[in-house]
Amino acid sequence: MLRCIAVDDEPLALDLLEDNISKVPYLKLVARCSNAFEAMEELKKEQVDLIFLDIQMPGLTGLQFIQSMPEKPMIILITAYEKYALEGFNLDVTDYLVKPVSLERFVKAANKAYELHLLKKKDKHPTSPDFFFVNADYSLLKVNVADIVWIEGMRDYIKIHLKSSPRPIVTRMGMKNIEDQLAPDKFIRIHKSYIVSVANITAVRKNSVFIDTLELPVSDAYKTVIDELTGK
Repeated sequence: MLRCIAVDDEPLALDLLEDNISKVPYLKLVARCSNAFEAMEELKKEQVDLIFLDIQMPGLTGLQFIQSMPEKPMIILITAYEKYALEGFNLDVTDYLVKPVSLERFVKAANKAYELHLLKKKDKHPTSPDFFFVNADYSLLKVNVADIVWIEGMRDYIKIHLKSSPRPIVTRMGMKNIEDQLAPDKFIRIHKSYIVSVANITAVRKNSVFIDTLELPVSDAYKTVIDELTGK
């Protein structure tokens, strides 16, 4: 599933984008924005894999918006002007659509983004490490991946809860950094503050997962992950 946002200052264009997105089963629209500043706020709140982005917008153009992002999701540019195509590709966009966009061309661009997404996931975890080391208690502690039950984020620190110990390991690390070290088929992010081992999940509800009697919340931004896990 690709979580995406649509950005265009024209309401009718946004409606068309939303309709096209709804027709592609692996796309999930998490927000629609009428300008780049709204999109910036959504990127702070939501996990976003793909942006459908208009170029000509008042205040901040699509190209300026791309240049302002320190970390960019995949971007498909949409515009009425072909002259911006070269500049867009120089900014490493995934594809470039010229209005009016046919559904066939839209789906082709979406397929390209999805294939790239799958390729990145595969390259990111070519082999899953059996262990890694973290700084804790003035030492480098070895963490066996199979021993991890769940991980809790606390601002600049994380707690790694283990099967083998009642006391979690506390280390200075961001959730994104630890998530990058874990295989996505074995660990899932369910909340900005929680990562859980799939093997240790014992039950799932609409807004939570259980590890035996422990209940952890699932935030709206990660509900599609649970849907994919349960096949719903």
